[in-house]
Amino acid sequence: MTVIKQQDLIDSVADALQFISYYHPLDFVQAVHRAWERELNPAAKDAMAQILLNSRMCAMGHRPICQDTGIVTVFVEIGMSVQWEAECSLDDMINEGVRRAYTHPDNKLRASILEDPAGRRHNTGDNTPAVIHTRLVPGDTVSVQIAAKGGGSENKSKLAMLNPSDSIVDWVAKTLPTMGAGWCPPGILGIGIGGTSEKAMVLAKESLMAPVDIHELRARGPQNRIEELRLEIMDAANRTGIGAQGLGGLTTVLDVKIMDYPTHAASLPVAMIPNCAATRHAHFTLTGEGPALQTPPDVDQWPDISWDPGESVRRVDLDTVTRDEIHTWKPGETLLLSGTMLTGRDAAHKRMTQMLEKGEPLPVDLAGKFIYYVGPVDPVRDEAVGPAGPTTATRMDKFTDYILEETGLAGMIGKAERGPVAVEAIKKHGAVYLMAVGGAAYLVSQAVTKAEVVAFDDLGMEAIYAFTVKDMPVSVAVDSQGESVHITGPRIWKAQIEEQALELI
Repeated sequence: MTVIKQQDLIDSVADALQFISYYHPLDFVQAVHRAWERELNPAAKDAMAQILLNSRMCAMGHRPICQDTGIVTVFVEIGMSVQWEAECSLDDMINEGVRRAYTHPDNKLRASILEDPAGRRHNTGDNTPAVIHTRLVPGDTVSVQIAAKGGGSENKSKLAMLNPSDSIVDWVAKTLPTMGAGWCPPGILGIGIGGTSEKAMVLAKESLMAPVDIHELRARGPQNRIEELRLEIMDAANRTGIGAQGLGGLTTVLDVKIMDYPTHAASLPVAMIPNCAATRHAHFTLTGEGPALQTPPDVDQWPDISWDPGESVRRVDLDTVTRDEIHTWKPGETLLLSGTMLTGRDAAHKRMTQMLEKGEPLPVDLAGKFIYYVGPVDPVRDEAVGPAGPTTATRMDKFTDYILEETGLAGMIGKAERGPVAVEAIKKHGAVYLMAVGGAAYLVSQAVTKAEVVAFDDLGMEAIYAFTVKDMPVSVAVDSQGESVHITGPRIWKAQIEEQALELI
């Protein structure tokens, strides 16, 4: 009989979560590199270069790939012959591993989990609790699949109760463009088919634990309907032309994973959950012989890619930039920002709006300034700030017009597209929206030379910081006339793919 010790599970969970915070799965890195080599859209190719460079830097520096270090999801299969030497419940052991991983002094990870989600939304401080799925199976081992899922991609999850005669491929092709780019493509789509509504969602999530192998499948040919569907969905997804970071291009999806389950004759539940450019998962098995620790990969297997913004790059001093200068910026143009910017996410925007509506002065002056939508990781050692990539900008859309009107804010920096309400507000006020690459958080943080909390310190990672930056790379995503590259880019590339029959990945 196998005896599993409490400490072995705790240590294994903590080790796996630290490991995946800075090591991409190598198969994912290779898939992004393959897509980068084939990409024809310079903007999308540039974004993937930043993602690959960031990945290599994180693997070498042991710092998080993304500032959003995720909500922990765990799938546990417990052999029915296993005996536990433990004082805690299974959930408590896993959560202790999560707690230790996220508070590790050498690589502290961002605590993003809020309790009382419909009320005061208080941060638990250590990223617990995890979402845990448990199965009892024959055998005498404990098998664990563990992931850290970012909120930007998780928020794009979709569920449909289709009619049995409906096309799953058509549903994906119709639904994917409605998800925008907040899930940080290129990534992986997890599809769950069958069962009931909640079963389909769990299947979709679990499918994302599988390795990237779509190219091997395409080479040998599909052997069943599920494999046929994987290829059909991937081709349909890439024909949308959404591309890396939603900028338009040949590769939106790197792989499609599918799990299915028998379902009612009247039903066809289908769930779709994307994994982003910060795909993070690990697997281990406890056999009673101590903790199961991850084996570090050879960093030399990462592609040695450099990022060059090119000769057309425009350098901007945020401390002296004028409205007239901002009005000359063109959609898709690359900027290198230096100077001082402020940060603020959902909670900060909500509080600022409430203060303005009450006639209260804000603790910061936003006039002529830029605000960066980010919740950074705490710094370690000599860092000014930890990984500090952008968060999904559309969450701030409902505040945009009011904040621009009341404060004189000049511009915003975030991830992915802006919705129609925000685009109209940007045009109305002659402001601008700049995009930083989601999935390149450590690379972005290297541009931050100083960071200090200047307001709302009780909000934790959602406090308002003042960042001093040097050559922070961004692209003009919505110019002062309201033209959005996230509308024009995918539209152009979808047409090119259809008209020129470009070869997809």
